[in-house]
Amino acid sequence: MDQTKMIVRPSGAGAQLARQGFGETSLERRDTAATAMAERVRSEVQARCIMALQRPRSIDGVRVRILDHCKRPRFAERARYSKPVAGQKIEGASIRFVEAALVEFGNVMPECSIAYEDDERITIRVSVTDLERNITHVDEATIMKRMERRQLRQGQRALGQRVNSKGDIVFLVEATDDDLANLKAARQSKLLRNLGLRILPADIVDEAMDLCIETARKGDAADPDAKRKELVSAFHGLGVSPDDLTRYLDHDLAKVVPAELAELRAVFVAIRDGETTWAETIAAKHPPAAPASDKAAEPSRGTAAAKEAMRKAKAKQEPKAAPAAAVEAEPIDELAVEFRLIHDRLGRIKEHPTELTALRERIEKYPPGKDQDDLRLLWKRADQLLDDVPEFGTVPEGS
Repeated sequence: MDQTKMIVRPSGAGAQLARQGFGETSLERRDTAATAMAERVRSEVQARCIMALQRPRSIDGVRVRILDHCKRPRFAERARYSKPVAGQKIEGASIRFVEAALVEFGNVMPECSIAYEDDERITIRVSVTDLERNITHVDEATIMKRMERRQLRQGQRALGQRVNSKGDIVFLVEATDDDLANLKAARQSKLLRNLGLRILPADIVDEAMDLCIETARKGDAADPDAKRKELVSAFHGLGVSPDDLTRYLDHDLAKVVPAELAELRAVFVAIRDGETTWAETIAAKHPPAAPASDKAAEPSRGTAAAKEAMRKAKAKQEPKAAPAAAVEAEPIDELAVEFRLIHDRLGRIKEHPTELTALRERIEKYPPGKDQDDLRLLWKRADQLLDDVPEFGTVPEGS
């Protein structure tokens, strides 16, 4: 067995590890700073796991503490979000709710780090570990360091430009440090929310959402005017004016009802957390009407237009189908039927050897050609098989 020894020899900023085996010594240089950091991280994880095992969570206690949060009106109003996705309205627990729920759940270790970075992109890695169950959920997101802007600030240099789907010219510029910080924080929060929901018990989350809806409804019913003014001010901070809210509701803000307050509040949380934008929300609520035309709308560009053009060109090249005519039945080939009959009877000649002579006469009457030659060959084989049959050559009576 290899008796390996490790000898640490300090050398500058690092250290040399000498491995002595069977008659050989190998040197390995290591960075002491990296080694110390790795040891520190391992010690922290071990300490957290030990604390989790010594102080396990109580699900009943977790449930009660989370529901206590949901009884507070301010928390309940920010615990849910709503956003349009593919023509449907998606609702769920907000980022702030999951963050508070993970705190009450306990013995959870969330981590955020940069997995990769170059001049064009940053890949962030987020993980959530349940220290008691020893299970980890991981996800990654890529953030581009270049952004599109409709206008250039003074002194800002454009890396490129393009025409967007609306026909406007947009410029590609480098993202500032503040832009990258905001994007990283938003993406990390979303990943943490999604991974946290995989750790938290689903039944407790559903019960908490129901309680948040009830708590917010009671507050709206108690003083709807105050809640309406609070929402208008909150949306104004996001750049959404009261006129925009009126357009969304299709009526004046003074006529808002508690159910609409709950809907607007969920939309506000989604926009604030970066789940969606006001433009996407209003487009889903009031999609643009298709232009009226006497003729059916046809695609003007793209893959659909190319397929339609190819279909029309092919239709012009193909000749029109002739009108259906009466189909006459083909006459039955009596010779083919006779050939099949003779062929089948020759195949059963062992059972009826006396028919061999009669079949030969029928073959002679068959029109000369390949069919007759095939039958003659088959008859000769049958003749060879019947050499020892005493009835061979006789013709049955009545034939």
